[in-house]
Amino acid sequence: MRFARRRPLAALALLLVPLLVLGTGCASLEAPAADPVPEPPPLQQPAPQPVPSTPPVQEAAPATSPAAAAATAPAVPDLPAGEPEAPPADPLPRTRLDPDQDAERLDLWQRVRDGFALPDLDNDLVRKWEQWYATRPDYVERMTERGSRYLFHIVEEVERRGLPLELALLPFIESAFNPQAMSHARASGMWQFMPATGRQFELRQNLFRDDRRDVLASTRAALDYLERLHARFGDWQLALAAYNWGQGNVQRALDRNRRARLPLDYSSLRRLPAETREYVPKLQAVKNIVLRPAAFGLVLPALHNHPYFLSVAIERDIDVALAARLAGLTLDEFQQLNPQHNKPVILAAGTPQVLLPYDNANRFVRELEQHRGRLASWTAWVAPRTLKPEDAARLVGMQEDDLREVNRIPPRMLVRAGSTLLVPRGQGAGQDVPEHLAENANLSLAPEGRPLRRVVLRAARGDTVATLARRHGVNAAQLAAANKLAPGTALRAGQTVVMMVPPRAVAQGTRRPAAKAPAARRPAAAARADARARKPPR
Repeated sequence: MRFARRRPLAALALLLVPLLVLGTGCASLEAPAADPVPEPPPLQQPAPQPVPSTPPVQEAAPATSPAAAAATAPAVPDLPAGEPEAPPADPLPRTRLDPDQDAERLDLWQRVRDGFALPDLDNDLVRKWEQWYATRPDYVERMTERGSRYLFHIVEEVERRGLPLELALLPFIESAFNPQAMSHARASGMWQFMPATGRQFELRQNLFRDDRRDVLASTRAALDYLERLHARFGDWQLALAAYNWGQGNVQRALDRNRRARLPLDYSSLRRLPAETREYVPKLQAVKNIVLRPAAFGLVLPALHNHPYFLSVAIERDIDVALAARLAGLTLDEFQQLNPQHNKPVILAAGTPQVLLPYDNANRFVRELEQHRGRLASWTAWVAPRTLKPEDAARLVGMQEDDLREVNRIPPRMLVRAGSTLLVPRGQGAGQDVPEHLAENANLSLAPEGRPLRRVVLRAARGDTVATLARRHGVNAAQLAAANKLAPGTALRAGQTVVMMVPPRAVAQGTRRPAAKAPAARRPAAAARADARARKPPR
């Protein structure tokens, strides 16, 4: 990791050693817990930020052939006859405090290129996506600018595991490097984990946070998942298809090919969804652009090969807005690195660190030590029994509207016993939220009045949450909350939607016409019976 470009490194190291604990992909900066430390002098050069408009990244120089290398290498003196050859010396370890050792260590893009290891794919779908990106330079610029915050950490993690560096480009095609992205199918985060898959890989999803959006946790989980898929299928292209489509679906596609005596590679699989069919070609297109941006008329922003952020330890609950202010960041800038929080407070028992740019991390530590007010204005409260929101608000001293808003409680819903609510922290309350609540808090709601019936519907083309709610006579906010969607979300055709409706209210209304039909046939039947009765007996 590079902290300063000039050479007074000894003094700088003495200053930083008590504060910094280097990790993989980011450094860790622990806040002082007791006596204040002297304010450190300003750094000579802050960590460089990504530059949105810079000259194109230069192509890597061609590698020197073995023959040419041998021709230019200095002569090695012959050893005396019979004397054993000395073992080669271990290379000196590189230190991240001096990135000027060579050009490769300065340019993150070049480091990524040097780590590409997957076989290239060349087909019409690759060219389709190359053209798609090439005609959208503004989109590529926004995507790479966002990615500049996270790419170094991902590259470090991929390299540490010995994996091909093409995997570091996956967030480009999964989410355009947006850690707050949410798909129509409820996949979330930079790596687009579905809820169940996220839980399988220990990504906590509760009232206070969703680790699918956590930069560090989601990267760890994604690489764990990809390694597992590669171990199962023995092929990276199949592993990538399984990451997109699901390992069970890919296994069934392989079984079909095996029965038909067809090849078992990714390109030979039949009946793939369009998204999966284009998934690996799309990654290949991004890889080609990173290799040769000028060939597509694109310019990649310069990315320096050092961490963008530090991990800063926190020991007390703290409001998100206060943490951003102490770090000298806007709320949006803070949430770009810490997007996992669902509520306006960070619970130290569940999230014991925040990620901050280098200079802002130093400022946060200083300002936090000098802060004399309370750190958190919110805490957790567990409902002792099933309550109406107005009753819960009265018990905790809140306005009902405020309680509903901060906890996202729809109209005509009850708060079940044992549910956790976010409520204001009292002036004298100094205790932080305990770990069992920070890790497992949930909010369970029940409908007021008559119990509702659960109905599963499939959306039609053009449906939104609002139109579906209006069509079935239910509350749009309640429908959105039940499906963890925004009220204005556009639905995909065929997307499953869960709806709570009054029991049999609709069914009874639709059965009345059917009940009239037999009654309409009764006069004819009665007339035939009367005619038979009038016939004289034989």
